[in-house]
Amino acid sequence: GSAVAIWLRVPPAREGLSLWVFAEPHHHAYLPVIEKWNSEQTDPSHRAESLLIDFPALERRLLSAFMSGTPVGELVEVERAVAARTFTGPLENIGFVDLTDRLRDEGLMDIINPPSFAPWISRGRIFGIPHDVHPILLVYRSDLTDAAGIDMSKIETWEEFFTALRPLMADANGDGRADRYLMNFWPSNGVLLEGLLLQAGGGFFDQNEKLVIDSEVNARVLATLATWCGGPARVALDVPDFNAAGNSLRLRGTVVAALMPDWLAGRWRIDMPELAGKLRLMPLPAWERGGRRTTTYGGTMLGIPKAGEDFEAAWRFAKRLYLDPETHASFFRDTNIIPPVRTSWNHPIFSQPDPYFGGQPVGRLYIEQAGNIPLRTSSPYNTFALERVSDALLALVDIAERDQISDPALLLDAARAGLREAQRRTARQIDRNVFLRQDAAASAP
Repeated sequence: GSAVAIWLRVPPAREGLSLWVFAEPHHHAYLPVIEKWNSEQTDPSHRAESLLIDFPALERRLLSAFMSGTPVGELVEVERAVAARTFTGPLENIGFVDLTDRLRDEGLMDIINPPSFAPWISRGRIFGIPHDVHPILLVYRSDLTDAAGIDMSKIETWEEFFTALRPLMADANGDGRADRYLMNFWPSNGVLLEGLLLQAGGGFFDQNEKLVIDSEVNARVLATLATWCGGPARVALDVPDFNAAGNSLRLRGTVVAALMPDWLAGRWRIDMPELAGKLRLMPLPAWERGGRRTTTYGGTMLGIPKAGEDFEAAWRFAKRLYLDPETHASFFRDTNIIPPVRTSWNHPIFSQPDPYFGGQPVGRLYIEQAGNIPLRTSSPYNTFALERVSDALLALVDIAERDQISDPALLLDAARAGLREAQRRTARQIDRNVFLRQDAAASAP
């Protein structure tokens, strides 16, 4: 016989705290904080470094670490969908440290914007410190609305918005098509679809993680969005973000308005300086009078993996990184992202007029809506549910286009049927998970 010796190479011990980040602006914003932190540490094992890791690679490495014990950073920033994937199994097997008691005992839950915790909560326990809020405002071409004599301050609902701005869609060149569209939206943009459903009080899961896809509010919103994108009353156009074609359409005024999270305002300044002074921000029109005037998009948390050897050092560093008002001010200056830490909102930078948006105090406008963002689910099945609901909306748009329907009421039955099917398929998917299927079964049709 023969024997084979297998040598398992153990990575050499590394001193210090490793912070994994996937966003380049975050990495650069943290470097001066880390430099100052390191200058204060007498114990080399408490010094920190930031590692910028490509998003897919960070996701794979993190999930691999949680499932198989491969090395992982002492602190890791993760985006909402990735965090949700770590919540799939039993509560005790989640790879991040449960921070609930620490946050409460040290008063941090009192100074951080309460809705910002929602994506990082699983079964009542908090597994990360929120990095952001990402409220959404409406951005619009004020040069076009002013020239048409439209008073945007009088608009409160989506219905009023489209009624007031419809004259801007006139066919001046006689080619049989509208010269421009009023809103940048399309069913394929699932994140904005979810945001609009949440704004209306809809969504896919309730606060107990029970499925509520086939709700009446979801049906009403879906039917309305179908008439935004199809049929004779169509008002929306798909204008992609982050590419030259989409930016060219924006510069030409092909779309009048768009949903704008705080981070996107910073991106437009860089990508389209030509629009300076031609844009204004306002709260989102509500779905009904007195309703919510904002929603949210995306989000990042800072988590501390259980595999780390020195939780106390990681916790102290996490607080320095995420609670410092000057870091928040610097980050806003570079990215336009407002922090979730309410004690930082008094910093003067958030009240400064922004010439790009006609002198509006952009930071203050976003902060005014921060406490109003809707609560979001942390379910690992949210993305699956969103894809099924997007499919339902695309089918509705086809119906609106085929039958030339402009009245959402005529699409309600089809919307309800599409949402019932989305709920059935999502419940069946969840039911495969032995740790979560009891919740799913209770809500399955």
